[in-house]
Amino acid sequence: MSDFLSVITPNTNLTVADFDADTIGPGSSTGLATGDIRRRYNFGSRVSELAIPQDPFFRFVSKVAKKATDDPQFKFSEKRPSFHKRYAYVMGYVGSDGADDFTNAIMEAYNDGGTGSSVAVDDTVKLYMAGDYKSAGNVQNVFGNTANKIDVGVSGTTPQFFLPGQVVKIPTMTADQNASASWGKSYMLVRITEVDKSPQGGAAIDSKYPALITAKVVKASSSSYLDYAGWWTDDFSPGDADGDEAVSDQSVALKLERARSYVIGSAHQEGSGFPETWIDQPYQSNHGVTQIWKTTMAMTNTARATVLKFEPNEWARVWKEKLVEHKWDIETSLLFGSQYEDSTNGINYTQGAVDYITSYGNAFSLDLTTKSQDSFLDDLSNLLDPRYNNSQSTVFFCQTAVYNWLHKLSGYFANNVGSIVPQSGNTTPSPGIGTDAGNGYAEMVGVGRKKILGVDVTTISTVYGDMQVARNIHLDGTSVKMLGINMKNCAYRPLVGNGINRDTSVYVGVQTLENSGVDRRVDQILTEAGMEWSMAESHAIWT
Repeated sequence: MSDFLSVITPNTNLTVADFDADTIGPGSSTGLATGDIRRRYNFGSRVSELAIPQDPFFRFVSKVAKKATDDPQFKFSEKRPSFHKRYAYVMGYVGSDGADDFTNAIMEAYNDGGTGSSVAVDDTVKLYMAGDYKSAGNVQNVFGNTANKIDVGVSGTTPQFFLPGQVVKIPTMTADQNASASWGKSYMLVRITEVDKSPQGGAAIDSKYPALITAKVVKASSSSYLDYAGWWTDDFSPGDADGDEAVSDQSVALKLERARSYVIGSAHQEGSGFPETWIDQPYQSNHGVTQIWKTTMAMTNTARATVLKFEPNEWARVWKEKLVEHKWDIETSLLFGSQYEDSTNGINYTQGAVDYITSYGNAFSLDLTTKSQDSFLDDLSNLLDPRYNNSQSTVFFCQTAVYNWLHKLSGYFANNVGSIVPQSGNTTPSPGIGTDAGNGYAEMVGVGRKKILGVDVTTISTVYGDMQVARNIHLDGTSVKMLGINMKNCAYRPLVGNGINRDTSVYVGVQTLENSGVDRRVDQILTEAGMEWSMAESHAIWT
């Protein structure tokens, strides 16, 4: 059958031309009159073979992040702490006349119908405080991901942690929101006396859901302008539908932190009783499915028995290549697959890295012609924020062009920037290697390459920790420039249960002459496994 390998037999119909000296060499009539039939051509014993790194991601995840499952549909939970997420944005306030104000950034003390006045110590303020993450599961925004963005104040984000007795730090500004230099320049402190967590504002603030806190001012600010959550674009105008409230594309360190009001402790009266408490919801559940990969090896018994040149056993040679082919298929599935449960045909597809991270993880841009080191470091600062991610567990898989770019970038700064100091008699910094050199530092330095689990990994030192970088040729020619994958927050889940291990296994003699009467042998390589992905904020994609 054409689907199976067979032996190619030589032509035994010899002619006089096979022994004709004129056929020896390119038209030569001077060669030995022995004919091609007797020539050995000195092939030697060495055969060149193309060997390529075919499965870097599969090697990592199957070695350092393997966790068996006994069910083809496996479930898992994510837990996010809440102690560092006790923050909210000021969405508006209740003015001195008792009316809600969501458009004017100037802060007034609340005096129930009195004349407006500047906020001073002991004054009362009423503030609408809104969140930008889901309280159930503490699910947060990730940079650049608009598909699952969480706008400030949407349903499910009402701050649950505000309690009477807490002290809250409220950022203020020295001028209105159009004066960018004033952002986050000052703050006031208030102590909460009352909290209303029922839906507030309604249509007045475009159906947002902040909490309303009543608080006493314990530290006033010379700045009388509130730092609203939408300060970088506009205020929270009623009916505003242009996405001003979205924070998914904003840098946490450079922008969002300036507008966040944090709980900074509590203050209670001497001899007072126990305060109120709150219960967080740190857990979120998800699920994945296993996928079945099969690779078949088939050959006639005639072919198996034939001794060939270079590698005498053709069956053994093809087996090695089929194993590589099988791993290649798994690698590409774990990169580009999409989770889908085809109940009609009983086929499951597991989720690959690109699909998961594109849908839920951090998304950055990487144009090699325009990307600067500063911009790339900003990307790392968002991804490797220690509140949300562990840099030491992240492996960066990149296409060839990015692999080259990173090496050039780290090499340049190591060789040229590390020694930038003012030269003798010159107050202007310039590259130098003199006696006064060595006071500078490089922000990205390639520090060496080593093999980890059979994969060439380059370590690039950055101000945010070491980057472990591996080239992945499967990303070449795609829009995916690089993947940053936290190996602690993903898992390779082979199906193992009831004494049966469905991780990569070889099934010998699926078909033989003895069990089928057909004069051939068929073996099979089978893998049933799935990918578990969690903590989307700890993964990133560059496109």
